[in-house]
Amino acid sequence: MKVNAAIHRDFRIAEIDDRLYAAFIEHMGRAIYSGIYEPGHPEADEMGFRRDVMKFVKDLNIPAIRYPGGNFVSAYDWKDGIGPKEERPVRLDLAWRSKETNQVGINEFAWWAKEADIEMMLAINLGSKGLQDAREFVEYVNHPSGSFWSDLRRSHGVEDPYDVKMWCLGNEMDGPWQIGHKEAPEYGRLANETAKALRQLTPDAEMVVCGSSNDQMPTYPEWEREVLEECYENVHHISLHKYFGNNSKDTLNFFGKIEETGRYIQSIAGVIDYVKAKKRAKNDVHICFDEWNVWYHIRESDTQRWKTWDWPEAPDLLEEDYNFEDALFIGGLLNEFIRRSDRVKIACIAQLVNVIAPIRAERGGPAWRQTIYWPYQMASLHGRGTALRVAVDAPTYDCRVADDVSYLDIAATHDAGAGTVTVFALNRHLTETAELDMALTGFPGASLVMHKVMEGHDLAATNGPDKPDAIAPRDGTGVGIEDGALKGRLAPLSYHVLKFKVA
Repeated sequence: MKVNAAIHRDFRIAEIDDRLYAAFIEHMGRAIYSGIYEPGHPEADEMGFRRDVMKFVKDLNIPAIRYPGGNFVSAYDWKDGIGPKEERPVRLDLAWRSKETNQVGINEFAWWAKEADIEMMLAINLGSKGLQDAREFVEYVNHPSGSFWSDLRRSHGVEDPYDVKMWCLGNEMDGPWQIGHKEAPEYGRLANETAKALRQLTPDAEMVVCGSSNDQMPTYPEWEREVLEECYENVHHISLHKYFGNNSKDTLNFFGKIEETGRYIQSIAGVIDYVKAKKRAKNDVHICFDEWNVWYHIRESDTQRWKTWDWPEAPDLLEEDYNFEDALFIGGLLNEFIRRSDRVKIACIAQLVNVIAPIRAERGGPAWRQTIYWPYQMASLHGRGTALRVAVDAPTYDCRVADDVSYLDIAATHDAGAGTVTVFALNRHLTETAELDMALTGFPGASLVMHKVMEGHDLAATNGPDKPDAIAPRDGTGVGIEDGALKGRLAPLSYHVLKFKVA
């Protein structure tokens, strides 16, 4: 399979916001309790957080993390998680039919985020609560001192404010399953008034308003239009969510969902542009894709379990075992986010630990990196700087969700400060090697300094506590710079990260 491609130094898409590689963690299943936090574990630190999990988190170089939900936030009272731990109430979490002990609240999580060097992106309950509770939460978190809520924080041992800049105005409010579900105009007006109030407390804060829970919702994309018409001038991002699966066991159709996601982003970008024009607004609103991941292996069975169980505490829930096929898909999806970085400024893998997550941790036992950890890490570490346009001439295929899908998926970034160009390439073909000839126009004297590859595994192969790095990147071969072009052979069903030093 012959593939011609080209990049040009001056053909740029956008500066990539580092937060394109953000994450999400929710009070759900074992994401928090026995995920990042497990007092008594051999790896627990003085605060009860697991050092082994922390190491894997730090190695991802995550810029920001969305917390504490998710569906959980729509019936959550943040006040339950402050003050002396022994006085905190145990509550019934209506989202996941489980007990919440509140042993981790905003102050414990903020301590963990600081240790991990991750900026917090906090979600507000606009389901069962509203503007006043949101105002009090922001005052507790961000005001220095001299007011009731800021002084209460100080009495809890936190002298300095957290200065959180990113605030999510609820979660999936379009979903009938959501506690406090609202219609679009109703929610849009509440979000607008909340955003106005919160920005009086933190003028430079960024507000994220809820978009569609997925692109199959019956209200999509009308929901986005109606919501933005109520709040456009007072928000900065609109959120999108999408989860992916391969229940049909059709690998090429699964990979085609990357193109489907591009259409989703493009459609909402069009809605944003329409509302901006209609309102004669001067500000821009970007996309925050704050929930995305593969989720299907045990989704149906776990949905039945949690609907019937008797309010357990930190139950095993949605602990997907990710395989090599999933890792390839994640690599391609991250390519799509890079290509859409002019519109998508924040994206959060959902979630970070145990619950549909790149990191798994056993109670009292080891932690390990799942297959999807690796493409996420490589994009986070090497996909910063400027996104470049990539012209690709390759064979294509049609599938149920998309037509004319290129077998070779390529994204590229240029980090001018570091003097590097990175190419991310996914060969989706099931059987054929791609013979790549890629022009590097405007980058004379390029020299290959890194080639990492994931290839050669059974699509169903997984990692686990007994084989933690069975599937992981290794040094690649067979690709190099020749006559100013990137040339080489990319095996079928393979993911490559190629970094060059450039003048």
